[in-house]
Amino acid sequence: MARRSDHSREQLQSMAVSAAIAILNEQGVAGLSARKVAKSIGYTVGTLYLVFKNLDELLLYVNAATLDDIHHAITEEAKIHSEPTQILTTMARAYLHYAQQHTARWSMLFSHQLPEGESLPDWFEQKIITVFDGVKQPLQRIQPDLNEQAVLQATRELWSGVHGACDLGLSNKLNMGEEFQLESLIESFVEHYLFGFARS
Repeated sequence: MARRSDHSREQLQSMAVSAAIAILNEQGVAGLSARKVAKSIGYTVGTLYLVFKNLDELLLYVNAATLDDIHHAITEEAKIHSEPTQILTTMARAYLHYAQQHTARWSMLFSHQLPEGESLPDWFEQKIITVFDGVKQPLQRIQPDLNEQAVLQATRELWSGVHGACDLGLSNKLNMGEEFQLESLIESFVEHYLFGFARS
C-alpha cells in the first residue's frame, strides 16, 4: 500500500477521479464505492477521505469531468460546420453518441444528488454554463436581435428536448420498435425547433 506522501493532493484527486470513471465504465453506478476507488489507486479509504470529504464530493468531481467531456464532444464535432442549424444538429447527435458510449457516466451526472442542505459549488455551476454556452452561441446567430434572457430560454428548451429524447430512448421507454432510430428523432426535433425559433 502506497504511503500518503507518495503523491500530492492534486495527484491523488486526479487518480481517484480516473479510477472512479474506470469503475463506472466497467461496473456501472451500482458498482462504484470509495473502497473500490481507494483499492484501485493503492491507498486506503482514510487517505481518500483526506482528499474528498465524502463519496459525494468525489462523485461531484467525476461529474465535473463528465461535463468537460460532453462539452468537448459536442463542440469538436460541430467545428466542421459553419451554418448554425447544422452546428446544433451535430451537437445534438454528438450528445446522443456520448450518452450511448458512456451511459453510466451520463446517467450519474443527472441522478447524483448532494446531501440535503448542500448546494453545487460555483466552479461546478460554471462548467454547466460552459456547456450551455456552446449551444447558446449558434442560437444567437439565428436570432441576433433577441435579448440574452430569450436566447437562454431557447437554449434550455432546445437542450431539454434533446436530453429528454436521449433519456427516453436509452431507457427504452419510447418502445417504438426495432426500426425506430433515436438519432433521426433527435435530428428531426432540432430541425423543427429551429424552424420555429427562426420565425419567432
